[in-house]
Amino acid sequence: MPDTSAASVILGNEPGSFPRSVLAERHPAIIQQVRDAFPYGPGQHRALDALLKNCTEGPIEPLPADAADRGQWAGWGTDKYAGHSWYDVPWLWSESYFYRQLLGAVGYFGSGAWQGIDPFRPFKRAELDAPETDEELAALDALEGKSPEERGRALLHGSLWGNRADLGFRLSAAGAESATQAPVPALVADDSELLWGLLSGNGTGTLCLVADNAGRELIPDLLLLAHLLEQGRIERAVLHIKPHPYYVSDATTADVVDALHRLTGAPGAAATYGRRLWSAMADGRLTVRAHPFSCAPLPYAEMPADLRAEFAEATLTIVKGDLNYRRLVGDRRWTPTTPFADVTAYFPGPVAALRTLKSDVITGLDARTEDALVAAEGQRWRTGGTHALIQVRA
Repeated sequence: MPDTSAASVILGNEPGSFPRSVLAERHPAIIQQVRDAFPYGPGQHRALDALLKNCTEGPIEPLPADAADRGQWAGWGTDKYAGHSWYDVPWLWSESYFYRQLLGAVGYFGSGAWQGIDPFRPFKRAELDAPETDEELAALDALEGKSPEERGRALLHGSLWGNRADLGFRLSAAGAESATQAPVPALVADDSELLWGLLSGNGTGTLCLVADNAGRELIPDLLLLAHLLEQGRIERAVLHIKPHPYYVSDATTADVVDALHRLTGAPGAAATYGRRLWSAMADGRLTVRAHPFSCAPLPYAEMPADLRAEFAEATLTIVKGDLNYRRLVGDRRWTPTTPFADVTAYFPGPVAALRTLKSDVITGLDARTEDALVAAEGQRWRTGGTHALIQVRA
């Protein structure tokens, strides 16, 4: 377990803070987006109204007595946090519990006609079908004449910056995707050479990729896996996705299928990548894993034994995105220069983080980079999505 004595857990009760804005502004906006996206009936509208009132004004309530995962969530924190304000408990926990309650409100876990219907699917599909996705897929054709090393670097950065496609971020932060010019690099930490060194290219080893978002982020993740498999840098890839919808845009098995259809139906090099991935899934070189802990409101330091064993056997685990970074290092107010290797020393095998910065937590910066960021942008660099990092602990 990492030493957390010098870093307090991030809560949502600080006036003017980014976590408070998520709880007070983003979550109500998401409830409205979901309400408008489906022709829900009166029961769901009442449940959404109740959730809106509860998550902004009321105390945290336990799941209904008949909820199949009530006991699991009790162990994950509702026994501890029920009765408290949403703002006064760990932000990672309250965010996660909001999405669990939202799924309950629309009947996702119920026995009726709306069971298993992803309330975020319209947003995911709109992004996947957007003209920008066509442009990104067409750009693959230009990579075909490059060396494998150049293609690999381009696809790695595509996977990294694809995280800007996070829909939950964009719903409440219009225009936040646009990069700004700053006197510091967009990439604030870059251990990419160490990452490539771990993927030796001898045709053996397993890569675990813990995915974050669907759509225009998941496609670059899949393209990177296809390249690594095709070049023999790994023998097998395991794509960890969510067992059910989570945080608006997080990838589920259905989103993987949609992304593969999008690739195989595209012209040019994109279809070639899609066919390679389809074949890799058919013969077991690429597998999809949906572990329940992927939707837990807890840091990876508390992962269960079976998941720990799986990561221990991997040549490398790549953890994608902002939420997974918070879970990897702990959602705490670390001093930015706290070594990444120290806070991930508990992880059972080599681990890499690919993340665009959209929340306060950060580790592994050198002092000069931190000073330059603060001088240029104050604290906006932490949450604006205009900076990114590649960090590795071998």
